[in-house]
Amino acid sequence: MSLSPAARYWGAALGLALLLTASPAPARKKPKQDDAPPPTSGLIDNVNGLAVGADGRLAHFTGLLIDRDGRVERRLTEGEKRPDRLAYRLDAKGRTLIPSFVDAHTEVIATGIARMTLDLSDTRSLAQAQAKIAAHARDNGGRKWILGRGWDPARWDDAPLPTAADLDAVAADIPVWLESADGQMGWANSLAMRQAGITAASKAPAGGRIVMAGGKPSGLFAGTAMELIGRIVPPPAPKDRDIALDKAQPLFLAAGIGTVADMGTGIHDWQSYRRAGDRGALRLRIIGYADGIDAMATIAGPAPTPWLYDDRLRLTGVHFAIDGGLSTRTAWLKAPYADAPGEKGMARIDSTRLRNQMSRAAMDGFQIALSAHGDAAVDEALYAIAELAATYEGDRRWRIEGAELVDPADRAALAQRGALLTVRPGQLAEDGAVLLRRLGNERALLPLSGLSAGGNRLALGGWAAGGVPSPFVAIAAAMSRADATGEPFGGLPPAGEQLRFEQAFAAATRDAAFALQGEKRVGALEPGQWADFLLIDRDISIASPAEIAQTRPAEHWLGGKRVWSAQEGASSAAKESSGPPQQ
Repeated sequence: MSLSPAARYWGAALGLALLLTASPAPARKKPKQDDAPPPTSGLIDNVNGLAVGADGRLAHFTGLLIDRDGRVERRLTEGEKRPDRLAYRLDAKGRTLIPSFVDAHTEVIATGIARMTLDLSDTRSLAQAQAKIAAHARDNGGRKWILGRGWDPARWDDAPLPTAADLDAVAADIPVWLESADGQMGWANSLAMRQAGITAASKAPAGGRIVMAGGKPSGLFAGTAMELIGRIVPPPAPKDRDIALDKAQPLFLAAGIGTVADMGTGIHDWQSYRRAGDRGALRLRIIGYADGIDAMATIAGPAPTPWLYDDRLRLTGVHFAIDGGLSTRTAWLKAPYADAPGEKGMARIDSTRLRNQMSRAAMDGFQIALSAHGDAAVDEALYAIAELAATYEGDRRWRIEGAELVDPADRAALAQRGALLTVRPGQLAEDGAVLLRRLGNERALLPLSGLSAGGNRLALGGWAAGGVPSPFVAIAAAMSRADATGEPFGGLPPAGEQLRFEQAFAAATRDAAFALQGEKRVGALEPGQWADFLLIDRDISIASPAEIAQTRPAEHWLGGKRVWSAQEGASSAAKESSGPPQQ
């Protein structure tokens, strides 16, 4: 019996309906754990975290959450819940974690160059210096010059200033040029002076002095007169500057310094930094202060540069030196030196020229840093700042570098002008007795507490141009005004000029970052700042100054990556890990 077309149609429809009814409904797909976005945050956990807050008080935390870009996501306190999913977690096993130090005054390339030339910083007598010079000449017979740095007559047991004859006795047949430890005086032998055309009739430029002996140049050139010899000294080749930078960076990283203010940046320095940045070899964060107006315009043009290479490089200001240093008696004083009654030092730049150049820089928005070590130089800096501040308003952050001797009458003016002071308390530990000999006990040497109490924000600088001074030693010296052995008992005079731990710690981190206009990026491990930090071997917040001076970094991290460790040594600074270890 054949079915009609209609019957066949409805039969097929009924079969399809039954088939669909019998088929199970498609199962609802459950998301898998693997389908969730991968975690991007890392955690440095179980730490004794220390940082100075905006209120000047010490902040404590136990964990540091770091985002995928290497910035601080947030600080975690004890008992606060940790994220369940992390890209990595490092158990610091209770070690102390602090922000990387900020060195507010240094010379990066010069630090590396000093490692490639003759270093006299460890000599404690003229005879020791002569022995090192003779050995260097003997071991480097193919060199056309003997170049070096680091000699300091103040450390030479009250010996008189050295002369060309002292150099001729050990190296007469090769030109010799040696800069002092503070970079404010040069020492030449007779051959170098002859090649430079120096005679008894030679005149020093403004802001300089040719030291004479018996009516003839003695071989010492101070201030701007150093250029009389310096102009004939072969400059480092670009490859030498690159090598110098590679040598300098591990020294800063090993000392716990992650950000520096490079004072006196020249165009050749800047080009070396750019080459390092281009090849991914710039580890430090370098904020440059140009070596005068010409270098400022050549490097940056009409305005400070932007931040480059993930905030590793910027030119933000310009540096002017008003005077020299106390050690070489080139600092400009109001009253004569106690150990040289006929000398007051000198100004390296006249008032009119200083103000004109400061105005040119301020007009284009560059920050100004004035090196002023003696009280007369500090006075000059204050007057110059007062004049320019009347015209150039806003957040200028005028800087004064050094300020070892400040007239008590000027302390109120410093606070009124809002001047930022970069100081070197480590000098008290190294050369305190020498400086007292230079100034006598009546003048207040580096009155840290008085300056801070007056409302001035202090930053610590190392003035490195050879070895890199330890920031821990600087903090300890600011707290004790004594050397690493605690001498003299009670600290160098005047009494009561010590800083509290929080003040000294801030001056090496948060306040130093503020001084060089980098406080939004580094210095306090606050959310949004780079995760630049140290793991160290003790809790410095409860340690004595002597114990703080002995503190050593165990690891150094920049941008959330470990760039140096005590176990691996300086070699780990030559390469950047792709990411922190997961533990």
